[in-house]
Amino acid sequence: MATYLVTHEVDDVDHWLKSPVREEFFGPMGISHRTFTDPEGSNRVGVIFEIPDLKAFQDALQSEEAAAAMEQDGVHPDTLLLLSES
Repeated sequence: MATYLVTHEVDDVDHWLKSPVREEFFGPMGISHRTFTDPEGSNRVGVIFEIPDLKAFQDALQSEEAAAAMEQDGVHPDTLLLLSES
């Protein structure tokens, strides 16, 4: 199981937090996640993902479905930063 920390900016933190899109997109792949927000109130958010199949996760992130999910959640793809557990 791979663990990744992903940070990025969003249009609206409250909308992003309440959205079911992450679970709908990643849940069927067996990926669990925990969300984080900036206590200073910026639009930067983070997610810790527990990923059973890293290749499937990487492929999914490159899909049109991922792009649509990010757009629906107001994610700024150009701000995505993926960090792997060492």
